[in-house]
Order: sequence, then C-alpha cells, then structure tokens
Amino acid sequence: MKIKFLKYLADLRFAIFILLLISFCSIIGTIIEQDQSLELYKLTYPLTNKLFGFFSWEIIIFFGFDHVYRTWWFLSLILIFGISLITCTFLQQFPTIKLARRCQFLRTPYSFKQLKISKTYLPKYYSNKILLTLKFTNYSIFQQKNLLYCYKGLMGRIAPIIVHFSMILILLGTIIGSFNGFKAQEVVPKTENFHIQNIFNNGWLTKIPNISSRVNDFWITYTNDNTIGQFYSDLSILDKNGNEIKRQTSSVNYPVIYKDIYFYQTDWNLIGLRLKYKPNQINEYPLFNRLNNKIKIWLTWIPYNNDFKTGFILIIDNLQGYCSIYNKEGQFLGNFELNENLTNDLTIRLDDIISSTGLQIKADPSIPIIYTGFLFLMFSTLISYTTYSQIWIYKKKSKIFIGGNTNRATFEFESEIFKYLNNNCDQK
Repeated sequence: MKIKFLKYLADLRFAIFILLLISFCSIIGTIIEQDQSLELYKLTYPLTNKLFGFFSWEIIIFFGFDHVYRTWWFLSLILIFGISLITCTFLQQFPTIKLARRCQFLRTPYSFKQLKISKTYLPKYYSNKILLTLKFTNYSIFQQKNLLYCYKGLMGRIAPIIVHFSMILILLGTIIGSFNGFKAQEVVPKTENFHIQNIFNNGWLTKIPNISSRVNDFWITYTNDNTIGQFYSDLSILDKNGNEIKRQTSSVNYPVIYKDIYFYQTDWNLIGLRLKYKPNQINEYPLFNRLNNKIKIWLTWIPYNNDFKTGFILIIDNLQGYCSIYNKEGQFLGNFELNENLTNDLTIRLDDIISSTGLQIKADPSIPIIYTGFLFLMFSTLISYTTYSQIWIYKKKSKIFIGGNTNRATFEFESEIFKYLNNNCDQK
C-alpha cells in the first residue's frame, strides 16, 4: 500500500493536477487585492454584485482570498507538490540515471530491430577501428567479448533532477517567506525618527526588528514639462542609542538595504506650511487634500492676523518651492515662493513646505533561496539541450549489427555515427 501510494504521488498526472490548482489559486490572488482593509472588500465586492457571480466580501474573508499566499490550504498545496517532486525524483529520476550508466548489452539480432536506428554491416577492417572512431566522438565504451555498448550526453539525463531540485528550492523559499517575512508602510515627515510599526503583512513566525530610522531629507526632481521625474529620501539607520549606523538615499526602484531589510520609496505627501511673521513669530498651518485623495493637490486657509474670518487660500500641487494664492472668492492673486513675502504690505513669509515620505519596509528571507532556485532552473534548461545517445554493436561471425537510440536530433545522430562507420564497413 505504501509503495502504491508513493507511486501515485510520483505520477506526472498528479503533479500536473496539483500545479494547476496552485496556478488557479495564484490567479485568484492576482485578481483580488491582497492584504487590504475589510472596508475596501465590502465596497469592492458587495453582496449584491459578486465578482464572477461568486466572490463577495464574505466569501473572500471566509476562505482567506484576501491573503491567498499565506493561507493554510495554499501552503498545503505547495507542500503536497513538493512531496510529489521529491518522490518522483527518488522513485523515477535517480533509477533512470542508474539505468543509463549501466552496461546494457544487446545479444540478439532481433533486439537491434527494436531500435530507432539499426543496420547490418560486413567488416572491411578489424573492429578496433570502429572503437577508435567512437572514442574520438566522446562516447563512453563498454566491451564484453563481441558485444559493445557506447553512450554519451549523460548530463542531459540529469536535467530533470535539477529541474525538480530548483522547483523544490522555489517552493521552500515561498513557505519560508510566508512564515518569516513582513511588510510595513510608514509615512514619515522630514527630519523625524520612526520605528517599524504599521505592519500590514507578516508571517506566523515573523520577528519585527527593533531598529529606528530617521528621514534626514526628502526632495523631488521634475522633468522639463513639470512632471515628477523621481523622488528621494535621505535615510539614516540608528542604533538603540540613536547613533547613525548607515546613511543612504532611497528612490523608486533603488531601496536602502540594511541586514536584509529593504526600505522602498513608494509615496509622498505634503502635511503643512511654515510661515514666518515679524517679529520672529512662526506659525504652522496644516495642508488638506480635500479635492481627491488620488490627486496630489493640497490647500489651506491662512488668516491675516488673529481674525480667522478674513484671509486667503493657499493651494500647492508640487514640491518646487511655491504655492498659489487665492482670495476667499476664488480669485487668483499670484504665486507665493519660499523665502518671499506674501505681499509688500504684509509681513508674512513662506519659510518652509513641510513634506513627508511614504516608505514600504520589507523583509523576505526567502529571496536568496528563490533566486538560487531560478538559477538552477536556468542551468537545467541549458543542459537539457545535451543530446543523450546510445550505440550497440554486436559482432556475429562475418556480420556486424549496429544500432542506436537518441532522445533528440535523430537525423543528425544517424548522419554523424554512420558517416564514420561506413568508412570501416560495407553495408549488407
């Protein structure tokens, strides 16, 4: 019963079925947003308008489709698929390699007729001339009296084992990442310190590192047509005493890396304006994004003095050092630049635009394992093109029976081998 069960696990059809299930679940995880708030799923997948007529927010939460790649059933599928690959490797692939290395002599003319390529020759010269020809074409030769067995390209037979090994590494890395990785999102004002706190994705065995960081500066570069080219955060990693361990600038697609923790630049925001009044009075006014949360436009109300009923509106949509001024009727009055007085008759100066940076902090110990798995997968793809060829020779009285098999390029194999043999034999 155990042998039958293991053979069932090692069956190619079973492995393909499990792989299709994993692919189907991965498609669901791609279509449905992962690790979002319950309110988002209620708004996006209401009970009255189900996705594909099935996926409502209740179904998504109940089955864990909001975090597919960390559910017990998805990890179980990966585990079963990995066991199937391991079983197939030991029950099928390793025996195949052992069989390929054995001396498989063919002793009857009938056996040669079962091969892909077989012919009968009358020798011109002594058969050692044939052996020398095969040796020069990199064949391994085994001889037993009048029987010969030759093969080359055994490396190509190892490719399936390396494929299984690489896929097992990738699956193992996926499981390790699900149990030990984490993702966090922090929005930090410029010059402020922060800890990793706002975690929205973590594994069952995740340990959040106790480190602090500081945003030294944040800035944006713009293109000639005033669109954002890139935004940067100057970050410092601090020890428990507040001393700087590492300082580096993070930008989009170029994270800061410290002990396998990645600090990605993902977003930015404007949170306030700092205005200076004479004599030496500084007020800060918050900026609000009330128009549309998806559009980077902020505004605030600036009173003239202590009278909050009279004043003007400041609107800003960039970090180029200026904002636009409107009166309470919505009439445009001009631009207000950094270190510039608002008007000639008012002693109000724009001292600073307070910005914040959005950082995604990620730790995934599975990355080296997964990358190693893909490296072996690429290597197996290369060696899989190695042709595995076998040649049998049986000398019986005045006849020589020659036959061969190959796993690819049959025509080239036949042309290559028998081109040399025809120089030493007459075909019957």
